[in-house]
Amino acid sequence: MEFLYEYGLFAAKALTWVAAVGVIVALIAGAAAKQKQGGDSIKVKDLSAALRRQARRLRLETAITDADRKTLKQEFKQADKVEKKQGDARSRLYVLDFKGSMDAHEVTGLSREVTSLLQLAEPGDEVLVRLESGGGVVHGYGLGAAELQRLKGHGLKLTVAVDKVAASGGYMMACVAERIIAAPFAIVGSIGVVAQLPNFNKFLKNRDIDIELHTAGEYKRTLTLFGENDDHGRAKFREELEVIHQRFKTFIADNRPNMDLEQVATGEHWLASDAKDLGLVDSLQTSSDYLLAQSTDKRIISLHFKPKQKLKDKLGKAAEAGVSRALMKLYEAGQRPFG
Repeated sequence: MEFLYEYGLFAAKALTWVAAVGVIVALIAGAAAKQKQGGDSIKVKDLSAALRRQARRLRLETAITDADRKTLKQEFKQADKVEKKQGDARSRLYVLDFKGSMDAHEVTGLSREVTSLLQLAEPGDEVLVRLESGGGVVHGYGLGAAELQRLKGHGLKLTVAVDKVAASGGYMMACVAERIIAAPFAIVGSIGVVAQLPNFNKFLKNRDIDIELHTAGEYKRTLTLFGENDDHGRAKFREELEVIHQRFKTFIADNRPNMDLEQVATGEHWLASDAKDLGLVDSLQTSSDYLLAQSTDKRIISLHFKPKQKLKDKLGKAAEAGVSRALMKLYEAGQRPFG
């Protein structure tokens, strides 16, 4: 029995690796074939139409009798006929999605989406940004906030929805909105600035390695990774952090003037249910619920920037997916005895 188990496990491993290699080769071939096709693009999706199709399907599938289903189909057909003739005169609600990482590289796509939206929207239309970010680099999120300000500058109503987290730089972007809605357990706040870096100077000294750092300008470099830091440099570094924090607080105050800034600008974060009492958010609601409520009176359209994917990125993702699947199958094979 032990022999059969070992043999079965070996066979499973071999088949898994062969399958993984085959998948990777196929994906590489497919990626290479498509490399010359297309480029960066803005994907547009009519969410109102998708919600309407879903609602109609549910009503048809839950109808009690065939006669009820027939009546519903006639009703839907008549509604489509009227809309085709009269057009959709409802105001528009545009949806953008922003999921930011530490380096805020996603702001590049947001900028393209905002530019496209400004070519399409009319004053008075609304924009909902579904935002998710725990913050990151100051200059990246500062640019993200500036991109959202462009929408308001062109007469568009801006709403931000936070389903999971909008902290630090993420909240800097969120506060630009005229209204912030958030799920009750979303994390909001963290109006503060943090910076940290390791220092290897003692490690290098113990190995008789010297580091020379030459600068022109007293504060060209305040703290270093490899040189010996002093209290003078540390004090200047903390001063620079404080300047950024003050600018951050001023930005928050300009966009949400009715909030007790000193109470919330401590670097703390809160659940949205508590943040509402502090003025950090305006109402407790998920983005899905908000869109469903708006879908009756507004036409909802989403815009999404899709960058051209380079061959090396496709190969990397294909290899990563193949290895992940292979490892999972190996694990599963090891958990199931044969015989």
